[in-house]
Amino acid sequence: MGTKHKSKMPKLRYLIVGLLLVVLGVTFIWNTLKRLEGEPPTFQLEKPIHTIGASYTLKGWASDQKSGIRRLWIAILQQGKERALLDQTFPSKGFLRGGMVQKQPVSIKINVDALGLADGEALLRIAVRDYSYRNWWSGNQTYAEHKILIDTQPPTIDMLSQTHNLNQGGTGLAIYRISEPETINGVQVADRFFPGYTGFFSDSNIYIAFFAIPHDKGPESDLYVRATDRAGNTCRAGFAYHINPKKFKQDTITLSDAFLRRKMPEFKHLSGIVNPSASLVDKFIAINCDLRQSNHKTLRDVCKKSDPRLYWEGPFLRLPRSAHRAGFADHRKYQYNGKTTDVQIHLGVDLASTAHAPIPAANNGRVAFADDLGIYGKTILLDHGFGLFSMYGHLSHIQVAKNQMVSKGDVIGFTGTTGLAGGDHLHYAMLVSHTFVNPIEWWDPNWIQHNISGKLEEAIPGDHQ
Repeated sequence: MGTKHKSKMPKLRYLIVGLLLVVLGVTFIWNTLKRLEGEPPTFQLEKPIHTIGASYTLKGWASDQKSGIRRLWIAILQQGKERALLDQTFPSKGFLRGGMVQKQPVSIKINVDALGLADGEALLRIAVRDYSYRNWWSGNQTYAEHKILIDTQPPTIDMLSQTHNLNQGGTGLAIYRISEPETINGVQVADRFFPGYTGFFSDSNIYIAFFAIPHDKGPESDLYVRATDRAGNTCRAGFAYHINPKKFKQDTITLSDAFLRRKMPEFKHLSGIVNPSASLVDKFIAINCDLRQSNHKTLRDVCKKSDPRLYWEGPFLRLPRSAHRAGFADHRKYQYNGKTTDVQIHLGVDLASTAHAPIPAANNGRVAFADDLGIYGKTILLDHGFGLFSMYGHLSHIQVAKNQMVSKGDVIGFTGTTGLAGGDHLHYAMLVSHTFVNPIEWWDPNWIQHNISGKLEEAIPGDHQ
């Protein structure tokens, strides 16, 4: 019995070893077949590259989710000479396990002078190889070529408008020609940029840019035209200007309990801004400050897109038979129970007529906004083209719809008390791109002729839309 038992043991061992070898063999074959996958790696540029300037940062990422990245190579070929920008190999997890890196971000600063590149055409070459066993263990490869243009020369700016007599809080117009197409250009006023528009003149390289001198920027403000081409080359051109300083009215508004009890319930739905358990005056402060900022952001967002044509003609209309109640850039101090609770700038003109008086469109334009706007209540914003907008707030009724075209004098709504209005009136404002400007200038035919219309005629006589 003992002898028979001993004779069976080697057979069992052989069987176990055999099974282990089979399992290992199947596992090896399975992993090998997996590693023979034929899906090539990818390389994605963050944005398409067409032109490279004197300094450019190439951004993108390589990816291979199956076998992992083995090698990433990027170079520029120009006039038969190749300049390597990146040649990087990546570690492996082991013979059967592929690469350790499946996604690799890339950021390469390209210095044209340091690489000895010249202005003109070149070829951007990108190759990525993975850890697949395909192609006799050399892996799958993705190779791409991109034709690029190296351009290190900035555009030039030729100023066509010569004199710019400006008011603090007012509007200006610059006219200029740029030497190359497809630039980002406009007027820089201190820290604010006002985009230029083509399309007014037949020459597509001539731009006009309405710009504003903000109410809080005086004669010391730095102004110039700036242009950046597709390669990122930037130039700037100064121009002659004079800014007339202005002093704005200081006003005190006394908040009554009756006003707060009447107005605050209109804003109770704004739980994100107004604390329901706060006192009436604290609710007012939140609305007057935080909601005001939010409303102004909405206006700036709408004004980012303006039609590239001049809709308006002649002086803008004022609300007929109306009395002036508050001015542009009035510095308002709000007091409650003898204490100052808030300070804000009034960025429009308040005009009062009869209750629910019809409001004419101040000039031709497209309705860019027609909806409720927080502190301004029911509000209309008209796009007059090339970045110029007029605004109508506190309306009792809106009579137009978004994107509707209106003509000068058309009734677009009626005055009211919506928003934070204490009584029936129209809050009328004008904006140049993202900045409020003094509407009084636009009511003055002489100012328009000397500062806007006359300039447009003098720049290229007879050549305009």
